[in-house]
Amino acid sequence: MSKLEQLRPSGLHHNPAYSHVVVASGARTIYIAGQVSVDEEGRVVGEGDLAVQTTQVMHNIGLALKAAGANYSNIVKITTFVVGYKPELRPIIGKARSAFFEGMEPPASTLVGVTALAAPEWLIEIEAVAVVD
Repeated sequence: MSKLEQLRPSGLHHNPAYSHVVVASGARTIYIAGQVSVDEEGRVVGEGDLAVQTTQVMHNIGLALKAAGANYSNIVKITTFVVGYKPELRPIIGKARSAFFEGMEPPASTLVGVTALAAPEWLIEIEAVAVVD
């Protein structure tokens, strides 16, 4: 069974939304390409709505994890790209994303503001790395 250890280094601010350091041991590392808010048919879900798009992106990550024999608890790192990021968007993203990590330690996380993604309808893209046995 893979083992994840979330560290809380002294001297670094504790933020309950993410872990500063995750030490992972396991036999397989899974890299999930940046997921965007599209359904199985490629249609945009939640056009113009960051909360809905974040939820769909996390759902898509879950489908990718399942295909690899993993789940959200196996994620060690996520990187989030947000179009036109402003600090007031962080709670919207955090609320939608935290539902998928409820009851577990969150992964290491990076949030990056960008001017655009590959399609103008997309507001957010998230990539993930998971470790399993």
